[in-house]
Amino acid sequence: MTPIGSIGSSYVPQILPQIGGNAPSTTEAGGSSASTQGFGKMLDSLVSSVNAKQAEADKITQSVLLGNSGQLHQSVIAMQEASVSLSLMVQVRNKLVESYQELMRMQA
Repeated sequence: MTPIGSIGSSYVPQILPQIGGNAPSTTEAGGSSASTQGFGKMLDSLVSSVNAKQAEADKITQSVLLGNSGQLHQSVIAMQEASVSLSLMVQVRNKLVESYQELMRMQA
């Protein structure tokens, strides 16, 4: 279980370098599909990490509710981490949709 302070210091920096351009360049064999695969993998890893946080929070909460663990604070922290992860994913999705709409408004 990670403390709350690690949300900003470890989770976000793992995602931000991936957004910054680690996708393969379009000059590689395959053209734009190479960069699409890199971006798709980044989005897939984001969704997977959010899903893992949700599953971890559910597991810890269930343990507390069944009386197997008396550490309610860990359950609350895990739920908050999952909530922050989901909020980050929703904001990334919103920016992607906004960017796509802006590209579609551009004249060719």
